[in-house]
Amino acid sequence: MTIRLNRRQFLQVLGAGPALASLSSGCRHIPAPLAHKTQPIRGSWISVWWDDRRHFYWNDAGRQFTAKQWQLAIKDAADLGFEYLVLLAVAKGGKAFYDTPLLPKLEMACADPIGAMLNGADRYGVKFFISSDWYGEWDYRALLAPDLMAKRFQMMRELAERYASHPSFYGWYWPNEACLSPLYSDDFMRHVNACSQEARRLTPKTKTLIAPYGTHQATGDDAYVRQLEQLDVDIIAYQDEVGCLRMTAEQSAEAFKRLRRAHDRVPQRALWADVEVFAWEGPANEPSSPLIPAPFERVRAQLEAVSPHVDKILIYQYQGLMNKRGSRAFAGHPQSLRLYEDYVAYQAAGRNKMSPD
Repeated sequence: MTIRLNRRQFLQVLGAGPALASLSSGCRHIPAPLAHKTQPIRGSWISVWWDDRRHFYWNDAGRQFTAKQWQLAIKDAADLGFEYLVLLAVAKGGKAFYDTPLLPKLEMACADPIGAMLNGADRYGVKFFISSDWYGEWDYRALLAPDLMAKRFQMMRELAERYASHPSFYGWYWPNEACLSPLYSDDFMRHVNACSQEARRLTPKTKTLIAPYGTHQATGDDAYVRQLEQLDVDIIAYQDEVGCLRMTAEQSAEAFKRLRRAHDRVPQRALWADVEVFAWEGPANEPSSPLIPAPFERVRAQLEAVSPHVDKILIYQYQGLMNKRGSRAFAGHPQSLRLYEDYVAYQAAGRNKMSPD
C-alpha cells in the first residue's frame, strides 16, 4: 500500500510540514476512545528492502536483521492483534530476497528473510500473503509481456516449492497495482486472472489479494460490478489514499461506501481497506521523500471512516512507522514509538466498543 511504485505517480503536492509540526509538538495528545464499531487494524504490509528513499528509515535495519529479529518483528505485530501480513516484494532493484537462478541475491545478514518471517508467522499465528514480483524494473509490459510473465510464474513456482509447506502461507499478493479510473484496464484484469489461475494450480487452498489505488474515483456502478464478477481475486484491499493526499478521511468514507454497495452485489470479493498511516518528510508522493508516521489524530479519523464499510482493515504499514518500545526488532522512524503507543491507548480506551469483525 502501497507507496509501492504507482503511489509515486500521484501529483506532487505540499510537503508534510503540518504533520511534522504535530509529531514534534511538546503537548502529547491523549487518544479518545474508539468510536462505536470502529474496527481494529488486522494486518499490514511488510518489506525486506526497497530501492528508493521512501523506506529510508527502515531499509538498513531490515537488511541487517537476523533470522531471530525477523521472527521477533512478526511477534511484535501479532502481539498488537495483527492477523495478516503482506510481503511487499520478493525481489527489487534487480536483486532477489531468496535463492533463485533468475537474479543475484541481495546482500543481507539473514540468508532467508522470507523463511524466517514465515517461521515466525507459523509460531505466532499470523497469516502471510506472499508477493509474486518483481523480476526487474517495473513498466506496463510487466502485466502481460510473455517473457516477464514466464519469469513471474517461475518465481511463483520457486516460492511455492520453498515455502508453501508453512502453515502461515495463507495467500498470494499481486503487487502490480491497478488504478480505478473508475474501472480497471483490460490488461490489468487479464494479468490478475492469469496470476490467480497459476496460484490455484500451485497452491489450491490459498487466497489472492490485490490493493488498487485510484479509490477516490470509485463509483461502484453497474460497470464496476460487472468487472468484480469477472475479476478472479478473493480480496480487494483498496488504498484509502489519505497518506498520498488524494482524499481526506471524510472523502474516503464516501468512496468506501460506494464500494461497499458494489461488493454487496458480488460477495465473493471481500472488501478490505489499505489505510495509509504515513506522512512525508519531504515533498509528498516523491520517491526521494522518506515516509514518516502520520499524526495519530489523522490515523484515528481514517480508521473510523472506513470501518462501517469494510470487512477488515490493513495498513501501509506497521514496519517502520509503528514500533514497540524496547523491541529487539526495531526498524523505523523514532516517532514510530508514539504512533504505536497512541494506537494501543486508543484501542484500550474503547475495547468494549471494538467491533470483533
